[in-house]
Amino acid sequence: MSYDLLILDNDGVLVDSEPIANRVLAEYLTELGFPTTVEDSYRDFMGTAAHHVHDVIAERHGATLPEGFDDLFHDRVFAAFEGELRPVPGAEKFLTHLQEHGVRYCVASSAHHSWIRTAHRLTGLSRHFTDDLLFSAQDVGIGKPAPDLFLHAARTMGADPARCLVLEDSANGVLAARAAGMDVYGYTALTDPEKLDAAGATGLYADLERAVDLLN
Repeated sequence: MSYDLLILDNDGVLVDSEPIANRVLAEYLTELGFPTTVEDSYRDFMGTAAHHVHDVIAERHGATLPEGFDDLFHDRVFAAFEGELRPVPGAEKFLTHLQEHGVRYCVASSAHHSWIRTAHRLTGLSRHFTDDLLFSAQDVGIGKPAPDLFLHAARTMGADPARCLVLEDSANGVLAARAAGMDVYGYTALTDPEKLDAAGATGLYADLERAVDLLN
C-alpha cells in the first residue's frame, strides 16, 4: 500500500444509511414547517455535521429548531435503521481484505459516535472496528467540509496527512480531505461524479469491492 492510513467515511461508504437518514430528515423538517424534499436534504446536508442543519434553518428561515431536535432526529433514524439499514455492497469483503493484508484504517464521520456504533451493530460491521478506530465530528466540534476531523484522525493514528487516503461519498467530505492535504477518492453510488470531481477528488470509484485496487 502506498499510503500509511486509509480513512473511511461511514454513511454511504460503509453503511447504506444516506437514503434512510435524508428521508427521515426531510420528513421531520417538513413536519416542523420547513418544507424539504429528500433531494434538498442530499444537497444541503449530506456529509455535514448535525449543527449544519441548525445553521441552514437559521440562515434561510430566521428560525431556531426546537430543543431536543437532534435527539429526536436520531431516535427516528435509529428506528428506521432497525428495519432498513444494510451494509454498502462489498463492505464486509472490503474490510476483511484490509484486515487480512494489514492495512491500517479508521472511520472519520460527521455523525455522532452513537450513530456510528448503531450503524455498525445493525449491519454486522462492528467486528471490524474497536472504539479507537472511530472518529466523529463530536471529537473536534466541527464537521466537514472543515479539515479538522480528518487531521484529528490522522494525528491520533500517528499518520502524516500527506500519507493518508480518504474514501468519501460527499462533496463536503472531498473538500475536507483536500483541505487536510490528503488524497481522496469519491464514491459515486449516490453522488454526481462531476460534483465529486469539482470538489477536488483525486479519483472516483463506483464499486467498493473493487476499491482494493486503490490501495495498490
